[in-house]
Amino acid sequence: MPVQISKDKFVRFTYNPDYLQPKKYKKTISDVDSICKAINLTTIKSKLIVDGGNVSRTTDKVIMCDKVFHENKHLSERNLIKQLKNLFEVDKLSLWDVNDFIGHADGMVRFIDSDTVLINDYSKENAEFQRCFRMSLHNAGLDWIELPYNPPNDPKLISAKGLYLNYLQMEQAVIVPTFKTKIDDKAVKVLEQVFKGQTIATVDSNELADEGGILNCISWNITA
Repeated sequence: MPVQISKDKFVRFTYNPDYLQPKKYKKTISDVDSICKAINLTTIKSKLIVDGGNVSRTTDKVIMCDKVFHENKHLSERNLIKQLKNLFEVDKLSLWDVNDFIGHADGMVRFIDSDTVLINDYSKENAEFQRCFRMSLHNAGLDWIELPYNPPNDPKLISAKGLYLNYLQMEQAVIVPTFKTKIDDKAVKVLEQVFKGQTIATVDSNELADEGGILNCISWNITA
C-alpha cells in the first residue's frame, strides 16, 4: 500500500518484490491500482520498487534495509537515495546492510519518536551482527529500547513467531502479537511502559506468523 507522507499526500511505489517472482507466489502480488481506485485514494506514483514493510519512518527520518538497492539496480546508489529522500521529504535516510531475503525494516526497528526506536533484543545473535546493528543505530543518531525477541530455532522456517515488534499501532491502541509462551508477558510489559496512556491489547498470532508476517505486515493505517 502507499506510504503516507503527510495528511493528504501518499506515495505509491511499485510493488513487485523479487521474492514473489516464483510462479506460485506471483498471484499474491496486489493490484495496487485497483485498490487505490476502490478507496478513492489519489497518490503520487513512483517506478521505484519498494515494499511498504521496508519503510520505518517518522516525520523527519526514514530507515530502510539495503534490499532497496538490489531491487533497483538500474539506478546508481546516489540517484536512488536522492529520489527516496525527495519522495519521503526527509533529509535523513538510513540504509542498513541486512542479510535477509525479504529485507523489511519494520521487523527490526519501529520509531517511538524522532530520536528513539524499539528494536528486537538481539542478544542471542552473533557478535558481528550485534555490533553492526548498533553501529547503524548510532550512525542514525538514535536511542533505542529493546523488546523481547524469541524466533524459531530453525533457520529454514519463514515463521515470524516471537517477533513482538510487528505490532499494530493505532491512534489510541497498540495491538500486540502473542504466541502462548512465557515471553508474551515480558513483551507486553515493555510496550505498556513505552505507550503509557494507550490501550494495549493482545491477539494470538501463531497461525498468522507461520506465513512469515504478523500484524503490521497485514495492515495499513493512516494519520487522518
